[in-house]
Amino acid sequence: VKFAIPCVISLVVNALYNIVDQIFIGWGVGYLGNGATNIVFPITIITLALAVLVGDGGAAYLSLKLGEGDMASLKKGVGNSVVMVTIAGIALLVITLVFMDPILTLFGATDALRPYAEEYGYVIAIGLPFTMISTALNAMIRADGSPKFAMFSMVLGAVINTIFDPIFIFALGMGVRGAAIATVMGQVASFVVSV
Repeated sequence: VKFAIPCVISLVVNALYNIVDQIFIGWGVGYLGNGATNIVFPITIITLALAVLVGDGGAAYLSLKLGEGDMASLKKGVGNSVVMVTIAGIALLVITLVFMDPILTLFGATDALRPYAEEYGYVIAIGLPFTMISTALNAMIRADGSPKFAMFSMVLGAVINTIFDPIFIFALGMGVRGAAIATVMGQVASFVVSV
């Protein structure tokens, strides 16, 4: 229970990023804005899948080495995981920025959705390394015996996103770009706390 409940809360909170964006964008921009976020969403899912792959692998290695009392290998393994997820995050950032148009076409962007998807996608791409690193670190933080701290870092990001979404979308009139900025702000906050 000590580990399961914070982990489940973290996963639910992580899913809330997209739901919160969808709600506020639907109210502030309309169905084209919602369509645009859905076009970009697979990029986020691919990013999270790779982050969980590295993070859970690093967490399993951390647990094994912690059990063996091999602190030198533990530190090296965690360091390698962090380097790997950082390189992957930067690579995904570059690939997404360079190939945004074909990626959006692949995920079903129409002529009407493309401007919104580009506006949202370019900002979301900037947050990819931050979300990858914080997601991977979260698994390792949980494995190190701090599930509540891992949960806190994810909840903090979601709260920041929820607070700034309406400010950027409605008060500042930034539309889908504002929602993306709020999302990236939350991801950066989670990254900082996790690091």
